[in-house]
Amino acid sequence: MPIGITVNALSVLLGGIFGALGGNKMSKGFKESLNMAFGVCSMAMGIFAIAPMKNMAAVIFSIIIGTAIGLIFHLGEWINRGASNMQKFISKFIHAPAALDQKTFDATLVTVIVLFCASGTGIYGALTEGMNGDATILISKSILDFFTAAIFAANLGYVVSLIAVPQFVIFIILFFAAHLIYPLTNPAMILDFKAAGGVLMLATGFRMVQVVMFPTADMIPAMIVAMPISWFWMAIILPML
Repeated sequence: MPIGITVNALSVLLGGIFGALGGNKMSKGFKESLNMAFGVCSMAMGIFAIAPMKNMAAVIFSIIIGTAIGLIFHLGEWINRGASNMQKFISKFIHAPAALDQKTFDATLVTVIVLFCASGTGIYGALTEGMNGDATILISKSILDFFTAAIFAANLGYVVSLIAVPQFVIFIILFFAAHLIYPLTNPAMILDFKAAGGVLMLATGFRMVQVVMFPTADMIPAMIVAMPISWFWMAIILPML
């Protein structure tokens, strides 16, 4: 059962409602300080995922090669384009609150869609739960997402809650795809995959505290190539050393 995915979608849904109802009581300083705490939590989750890795060289290769693939194919731009199309559909039914102009509303909504539906942490968590049933990543992410959704909903309104629907659909597709991948893996490959996802969570944390704006969307392919590279490293390279 996709427990983590369900909890994550509910956290966005409820966080959006909570923020729309009482978000106007949150000061700007409170929101900014809370976002800094989110960044540190994301870093801690990343470090926890990186620590058990088995093949450091394979993980490093995965991050470099995966990021290069993302940059070559402009994955970040494609993700933003998909989010823009989703935003246009939503905006047909829900318009900007009185406090926001439509242009600002649309731009912010695209950002929120990317954050909840295409983040490296979410994709990593959905794949991990699909492979071995470990929902801890998504449940931890849900705590962050609840408050993040509340902060955005304070400005955008109840529309933030609707993003829980495409988020659930995307993550559930990844969840079932992971079922097909898992029989082809071994424990070391899984740990290296988790380490690659941990690097993305660490990069996300740095972005959230605005220290370094890593191209996290373009880094997503690192998780796709992590297990094949881990297998290649153990089966071909290590016996030669």
